[in-house]
Amino acid sequence: MRKIVLASAIAVSALGLAACSESTEDAAGDTVEGAAADTEANLDAIGDEMEEAAADTEAAAEEATAEAEEKATEAEAEIHNETETEAAKD
Repeated sequence: MRKIVLASAIAVSALGLAACSESTEDAAGDTVEGAAADTEANLDAIGDEMEEAAADTEAAAEEATAEAEEKATEAEAEIHNETETEAAKD
């Protein structure tokens, strides 16, 4: 009888550990899924910010190019004693 009680105690302990292990695995799985969702959301936000920064950079480059062309036209007009309209035609 002693062996039966001992075997039963071992079986109950093993089942308890298995159940504990399963809940731990479930919790770890939930944590991984949450982290993956957070990472995806952060990557989406970063992508949006990068697109906005690229658009701002493009606009700034276009503005700088237009300003440089205007300054070049002014300089050419002054050098050749022309109007800016005449210098722009050249």
